[in-house]
Amino acid sequence: MICIRVPRAFYYLAAVYVAVSLVYTTTSHFLQLHRALTTYYGRTFFSGSLSWLAPGHPETPTPLARTHQELIHGIPSGTVYWNSSTRGPNAAASEDLFLSKAFSTSMRPSKIIPYFYRASDRPAANDVTITTLITSNRFHVFSRLVERYRGPISVAIHVKNVTSHVDELLASLHTLYASSPLMAQHVDVHLIVDAFDRQFNTWRNVARFFARTDYVMMLDIDFSVCTDFRRVIRFTPDLRQRLDSGVALVIPAFEYSNLDEGTNQDVFPRTKEALLNLVNVGRIGMFHASWQPGHNSTDYGKYYVSSPGEVYEVTHYQPSYEPYIVMRKDGPPWCDERFVGYGGNKAACLFEIYLSGVSFQVLADHFIIHQNHLYEETIRKNERKYNRKLYAEFKEEACLKYLKVYADAGILHAERGRNAREQCVRIRSIARVAGQIIESSQGLGSLQD
Repeated sequence: MICIRVPRAFYYLAAVYVAVSLVYTTTSHFLQLHRALTTYYGRTFFSGSLSWLAPGHPETPTPLARTHQELIHGIPSGTVYWNSSTRGPNAAASEDLFLSKAFSTSMRPSKIIPYFYRASDRPAANDVTITTLITSNRFHVFSRLVERYRGPISVAIHVKNVTSHVDELLASLHTLYASSPLMAQHVDVHLIVDAFDRQFNTWRNVARFFARTDYVMMLDIDFSVCTDFRRVIRFTPDLRQRLDSGVALVIPAFEYSNLDEGTNQDVFPRTKEALLNLVNVGRIGMFHASWQPGHNSTDYGKYYVSSPGEVYEVTHYQPSYEPYIVMRKDGPPWCDERFVGYGGNKAACLFEIYLSGVSFQVLADHFIIHQNHLYEETIRKNERKYNRKLYAEFKEEACLKYLKVYADAGILHAERGRNAREQCVRIRSIARVAGQIIESSQGLGSLQD
C-alpha cells in the first residue's frame, strides 16, 4: 500500500475553494429569488442609487446631492428589470430611459430624481398620500401642511437648471427638511430638474407616480387640512369600497372673504359646525366664488344641509370644475402634460378623470380652507389666454377618444360610459359626431362593465 502525503497547504486551499463556492452559490440564488419576488409583487425591480422599493429609515435626513454639480453628474442612473422568461435573464433598461418614457409628453430635456429625500415611515397601503407641488418661495407654507396633516406626503419640486439657483435651492430644501421630525418621517421629495417653469401637470404626475399608498389626494399647498378625512377614509370600509370601485371623493374648498383674515390657519375652524357659523355671517364662503364654474358643481347649498356622515354625488358637472379629490393612485387617467403655465391644467386633468367614468362624490362632513396670498396676475392672465385654446381642443380630443374606446368595448351605454355620453354632446364643435357615435353604438356589446 502506497501512502501519499498531501501538503497541509492543499487542505487550506480546498477549504477556501469550498467556502467561496458556497458564498457564490448562495448569493446567486438569493439574488435570483429577490428579483423574482420583487418582480412578482412590484412588477419591477429597481437597483442603483435610487432603490425605490426599499424601506427607508434614515436617522437623519440625507439628500442625494448638495450642489449643482452633484445633482446633474453625481447621481448615477439605476436600472429597471422585468422578467423576460423563466429561462433567460431579466430584461433591463436604465432608470433615466424608463422615466423619460413615463413622462414622455412633458417638455424635454428634463431629469427626474425620485426620492431625493425619502420619508422614514412606510405608510400602510390603505393610507391617503397628499400629492402636491411646490416652488422654493412656498417652502414655509409647505411646512404648515406637513405639521397639520401628519401623514404621507409626496411632493414634486421643480429645480431650474441654473448653477446659482440649484445650489441655493438645495440648501434651502435641506434646511426645510431638517427643520421638523415630521418632515423626515412623512415626506417623500422628488425633483424635476430642467429649464421649464410651471409644468404643473407633469409635476402632479411625478408626485402621484411615486406615492407609496393606494389612495392619493391632489392638493395645492396653500390649503389647510381642517378635518381628519384621512382617518375616516382609512377606517370606513364603505368609503374605501367606493374608491376601489371608481369613485373620487370631493373635499369641499372654502376661503375667507377678508384676505387678511385667511392667512393664519391656527384660527381656522376645525368642525363643520364652526365652519357653518362663519358661513352664516358671511366671513367664509366657497373657494374662488368670483369664478363660479370652478367649484359650484360641489353644490354648497346641499353641503350646508347634509346630514352627518352623508356622501352625495356631484350631479351637475361642467368642464371648468376643479375640486380637490381623493382617488385611487392607479386606475384614473394621468394629467395631460402638454399644459404648461396657469389656466386649464387642473381642469383638464379632472375632466379626463371624469370622462373615464369616475364618479365624483362629496364628503359632507369635511372641508379644507385656502390660506390667502397674493397672485402673480400678469403672468396668470397671459398664460390663461394660451391655455384656453389648448383646453378647448383637449376637450374635443378626450371626448372622441373615450366615446370611440367605450363604443368599441361595448360599454358606452353602461354606467362607466355615462359621463362621456352626457359631457361630450354638450361640446358644440363635436356635438354632432358625438351624437352619431352614441346613437350607432346603442344595442352593441354588453350593457354592463
